[in-house]
Amino acid sequence: MILLMSAFAMHLAMAQQQSSPDGNVVLTFSLKADGTPSYKVTYKNKAVINESTLGFKIREVLSSYLLKSDETPVYSEKSLPDDSKIKKIEPLTQNFKVVDTKKSTFKETWKPVWGEESEILNHYNELLVQLQQEKTHRKMNIRFRVYNEGVGFRYEFPEQKQMPYFVIKEERTEFAMTGDHQAWWIPGDYDTQEYDYQQSRLSEIRAINQKGRQANLAQTGFSDTGVQTALMLKTDDGLYINLHEAALVNYGAMHLNLNDKTFVFQSWITPDANGAKGYMQTPAQTPWRTVIVSNDARDILASDITLNLNEPCALADTSWIHPMKYVGVWWEMITGMKEWSYTYDVPSVHIGKTDYTTLKPHGKHGATTENVKKYIDFAAENGFDGVLVEGWNIGWEDWFGHSKDLVFDFQTPYPDFDIEGIHQYAKSKGIKMIMHHETSSSIRNYERFMDKAYQLMNQYEYPAVKSGYVGNIIPRGENHYSQWVNNHYLYAIKKAADYRIMVNAHEAVRPTGLCRTYPNLIGNESARGGEYQAFGGSKPNHVCVLPFTRLIGGPMDYTPGVFEMDISKNNPNNHSHCNATLANQLALYVTMSSPLQMASDLPENYRRFPDAFQFIKEVALDWSESHYLEAEPGAYITVARKAKGTRNWFIGNTAGKDFTSKIHFSFLEPKTTYVATIYADAKDANYQTNPQAYTIQKILVTNKSKLTLHSVAGGGYAISLYPLTNKAQAKGLKKR
Repeated sequence: MILLMSAFAMHLAMAQQQSSPDGNVVLTFSLKADGTPSYKVTYKNKAVINESTLGFKIREVLSSYLLKSDETPVYSEKSLPDDSKIKKIEPLTQNFKVVDTKKSTFKETWKPVWGEESEILNHYNELLVQLQQEKTHRKMNIRFRVYNEGVGFRYEFPEQKQMPYFVIKEERTEFAMTGDHQAWWIPGDYDTQEYDYQQSRLSEIRAINQKGRQANLAQTGFSDTGVQTALMLKTDDGLYINLHEAALVNYGAMHLNLNDKTFVFQSWITPDANGAKGYMQTPAQTPWRTVIVSNDARDILASDITLNLNEPCALADTSWIHPMKYVGVWWEMITGMKEWSYTYDVPSVHIGKTDYTTLKPHGKHGATTENVKKYIDFAAENGFDGVLVEGWNIGWEDWFGHSKDLVFDFQTPYPDFDIEGIHQYAKSKGIKMIMHHETSSSIRNYERFMDKAYQLMNQYEYPAVKSGYVGNIIPRGENHYSQWVNNHYLYAIKKAADYRIMVNAHEAVRPTGLCRTYPNLIGNESARGGEYQAFGGSKPNHVCVLPFTRLIGGPMDYTPGVFEMDISKNNPNNHSHCNATLANQLALYVTMSSPLQMASDLPENYRRFPDAFQFIKEVALDWSESHYLEAEPGAYITVARKAKGTRNWFIGNTAGKDFTSKIHFSFLEPKTTYVATIYADAKDANYQTNPQAYTIQKILVTNKSKLTLHSVAGGGYAISLYPLTNKAQAKGLKKR
């Protein structure tokens, strides 16, 4: 009994706490009686994360040691573990002692190159716990940073002879939930994030998981209770919780695997082709694991934890990085009107050998010189920055489904795409061309040509590239989000920076705030984007979930701006429907903030609605302030943003259900009158039957004004606000 009491007293003595600067968030670290590290989190005295264990299962230590009787490590090549020894390697989960703890406080304000704010406060209290295993002498530190809106923590491994190299079998980080929470989630998958979000209780995930796995060209599930991050949760007593990661570098992406009996999530790292979860060389560190929490959903959207946990900008010069609004030869192919390929005459393409000049074009190629010039003209007429062209380069005839290594060269245009002529024509119109590099997930091939591809972009003054990773990864057996492949994505970003090129990667790993360190990462897709509206449609509330999930890690190239919802009017053979109203599509330019925004629809559809298109032409891409006015996951989001370098504001609301929005303009400058142009759902608007029903009205507002607007399900509204500069502007306008 005395021994038990002594052990319990020691356990309590090991407990360490760190609170947020405002005291609302409290992180508690402790060692269990067996030396297992654990933590818990509370918010305003409410449990957020119950006691959860930390650590790793080790598959292999690549430099083992023998212990003498005095426990001094003796190294020998002969001591490398055989298969039987590997199974017996002591995990990094227990038998730890606390060597030291350190507390500190940090506060700074930094300026992002682009984003939702011109300045970001990074203010946290830190707890560093230094651990060592009793017998192996292996060292593992855990660093916690506690913010007003949550907690970030990571593992750090000092350089050590006991463990210079090791292979991770499993990361054993737990997130113990306090109950059967509501969750907004997509199935765990090593190769795709392009799923419609599900809303359910945690206990219901198992029954729904397989039904939520829509077919994709590459997908690899791992569990009926596995989900992806960022995961959005809501407790029955009104707490909003978001689980994600930050600064994903040299590591596999983290999923979460749920024990649906205990409601405990375990980190589930994407493995490589050999099943290993990570190859580590000390000194090393993992990405940050993040817990964002508040009793107000708006705080989740406004949180900067993910960015703050990333390293400062690594680029000495960022003057060449500019937000871009663009159109593109894309929707024609997506809807099936045109094709990426040039000919039907070859069963397979041999890069460097197939002579396209001898082949008959099939006549459906979208990326022709003539067609591209039409988009350049449209972009120039309407004040856009760039034009994206997909299908310009040879190789699209057999580009996916064949596990093909040498699939593109990223150099050679089709015979009907005059790359020099288009460059000169675009330049004469003040338009920048955006390059497209579909890799077909042949990573080795992309890296084979990467320098030449970027040099070609420099030659023709392409400032940005949209890269794609459709299909199964080559090297074969690798997954889209494994350590090695994630390292490739970052390699491409760094290499692009050498050539002053901005990157917009599609089908790549979901963002984790790396755009702070490498702001030339101007966008990602990495979720179910706007193209799925032409592939059968997405749920009408999809865009009310994405800001709570995918966008927690960084902006998305969602490709909004669909004006013709009946896709059959573009292509009679495609009977898909865009599940949104036209006003909703306008609002996305504000609610889903991104420095790279596409007007995705065809020019002719915009010409049908020039008054609504005006908002897309005017809306900003870069912001000095953002105020989240209303928010509920999957239901509604209303946000106001101030355009950087101006006095102009823009407001967007998207609604996943019928919603009456009530906003106060208190964020506006005092003693200033603004002309507000409101683009809203008409009374009879319906995303299925009457999606193009909208109204436009102008009113005068001040910072004392209030406004009530109704948004239908799948609908919303958009507002532009400009300071009144002369009395003539106010003629005939009512003041609110």
